[in-house]
Amino acid sequence: MEKEASARRNFVKFGGATLIAVPLAAWTNRSLAAKNDALRTSLKYQDKPEGDKNCANCLQFVPGTATAGGCKLMPGDTEISPKGYCVAWAAKPK
Repeated sequence: MEKEASARRNFVKFGGATLIAVPLAAWTNRSLAAKNDALRTSLKYQDKPEGDKNCANCLQFVPGTATAGGCKLMPGDTEISPKGYCVAWAAKPK
């Protein structure tokens, strides 16, 4: 009987920790993600320009480093290439 109670306590202890750890791990991974794949797909984003249209001369582009920036239409995505393109491209006003 004592073994059964001990096993039950361990199950409850580790089961409770698992119930807390799984959502926490999922939330942490989501907050560290630098790409918004769903929006990239819907906007048909590509890492190469379409003629003279590229992210660097788009109204929606948010400059970051020399190799990557962000986009106002793709929140949380910090790996938008200045040389990229998507169907939401709009020229910056001159």
